[in-house]
Amino acid sequence: MCAATAPATTTTAYPRVRRIRFPFGAAKSSDRYFVENDIVFSHFIAGLSGGFPSGEEGFIRSVRRFADQITDPVLKKRVAAFIGQEAMHGREHRQLNDRLIELGYPIAWLDTEKYKERMIRTENRFSGFVHLAVTAAAEHYTAVLAERVLSSPEIQAIPGEAEVWNLLNWHALEELEHKSVAFDVYRAVGGSEFTRIATMFVLFALTTPFVLSSLAVSIASDPHARTRPLTVVRQTWNLLRGPMFRGLMPELAKYMKPGFHPDDIDTNALLQQWQAELFGAEGTLVDHLK
Repeated sequence: MCAATAPATTTTAYPRVRRIRFPFGAAKSSDRYFVENDIVFSHFIAGLSGGFPSGEEGFIRSVRRFADQITDPVLKKRVAAFIGQEAMHGREHRQLNDRLIELGYPIAWLDTEKYKERMIRTENRFSGFVHLAVTAAAEHYTAVLAERVLSSPEIQAIPGEAEVWNLLNWHALEELEHKSVAFDVYRAVGGSEFTRIATMFVLFALTTPFVLSSLAVSIASDPHARTRPLTVVRQTWNLLRGPMFRGLMPELAKYMKPGFHPDDIDTNALLQQWQAELFGAEGTLVDHLK
């Protein structure tokens, strides 16, 4: 296949790779429900974090499969930054996950060699275009969630452990910074609109059953949660109708519009706000940088 260049609409901004470390201490039993002392919300965040390291590695592999076909210097630099950011996300979520595992969350299996080998075998059953289309679609998921986290005072006001929220805010910021990189690689190397939209359609159809079943399995492993079924039902309802999920599916569905590009959703002002808030001269995470 011939070398590819980026489409004319590609942004010229480079994501920034930040060397950062979050000081997660030893787990204490009193920290178990670290988000608003909410069983369901805490299991949901733990499940997300548990899946990030192996997921980020899969995203990196999907882009690297086409690295030698990218000749556009701007896109090449954006890809390098995308890989650097995703690698840092995986590293820091592993630190958090170690603590969550100590607290009893059933996420250890998501970052084992056996699971990684199974993921790679699955990836290799599909063409590189499909694997990259999955990454581009997944990046839309993370970008939509990131925009919600950073733009919603209601979410930011949810009580929770400070370092967990610091990690989530940093991760959300960088997801917005590189939200169109995998998409632009997909377009640049000749990925079709049909495959892009069809891939998202499958992921979209699986979203609700996957989230609910994963959450149910996680909560079912929690002895304390099993003794409070009414609380679990109420908290599940509150999570699904709360600011994290309210109106989420229509936002995800925008990706399936022919001609869609992630940068059609303007998050520049939000990016500038949080870049300053987290990493400006007096940013709350400046002291976390290495």
